[in-house]
Amino acid sequence: MKIVAAAVLVLLAGSLYANGVRSESSGQTVLKVGVMGEELKPAWNKAAEIAARDGVKIELVTFSDYAVPNRALSDGDIDLNSFQHDAFLQNEIANQKYQIQGVGNTVIFFLGVYSKKISSLDQLKNGDTVVIMNDATNGGRALKVLESAGVFKLDPSKGNVPTVRDIIDNPKNIKIVEVDAAQTWRTLDDPVVAAAVVNSNFVIDAGGNPQRDAIFIKPIDPVADKPYINLVAARIRDQGNPAYAIAVKAFQTDEVAKVLEESLQGTALPAW
Repeated sequence: MKIVAAAVLVLLAGSLYANGVRSESSGQTVLKVGVMGEELKPAWNKAAEIAARDGVKIELVTFSDYAVPNRALSDGDIDLNSFQHDAFLQNEIANQKYQIQGVGNTVIFFLGVYSKKISSLDQLKNGDTVVIMNDATNGGRALKVLESAGVFKLDPSKGNVPTVRDIIDNPKNIKIVEVDAAQTWRTLDDPVVAAAVVNSNFVIDAGGNPQRDAIFIKPIDPVADKPYINLVAARIRDQGNPAYAIAVKAFQTDEVAKVLEESLQGTALPAW
């Protein structure tokens, strides 16, 4: 009886599911795309306009926890996600065994350091505390940003995912505290915290402006920063779905690049 009732509800909604993608009675294919916060929403809204011309309706699903979008994708709750760089995705696949992969590049974000107590990292004092993200890939990138600013040196053999244990030369004895990425911006109000490395999306969500508010932003290196290019991810079993290709192609357009320039205020570059 429950199965029959469920079937009736689907029919009443005027839609059906095939290969995890909903098709409406209008003939449009509906894709649920998971994003983090607000930063890429304007770009994806423009991509949705473009994809609609080819019969694909994009519905955005917003998340606030980095641990959720890949699980939601793996479980079939969404069709695609667009929130992570490749280094983060590869770490997730290694640890969670997700059968997902990138199907197209989007942007690369600059990563900045912020403070409410100093205006330059040169002003850090002996024993000061700096906050970074506690996940391996974002935390590793944050450490490399601090290294590029001359705060300390890292063991070069650790590549793109160094940890705090890999700091090999720390002349000011800077203390690194790791917290959830979503909390990094808030730690700036802690009197103990001298500075924090914060993902641009959390800066923007808090009403900040990375270009205006950061005390240091690492320039993009096309080679060294390649693992940090953000991408669209899909389940491996669905990667050949033509609707996914339409969604990616819609994002990778000059129209979306213009929206990115306006909405992200110079904090990211198109990377396709």
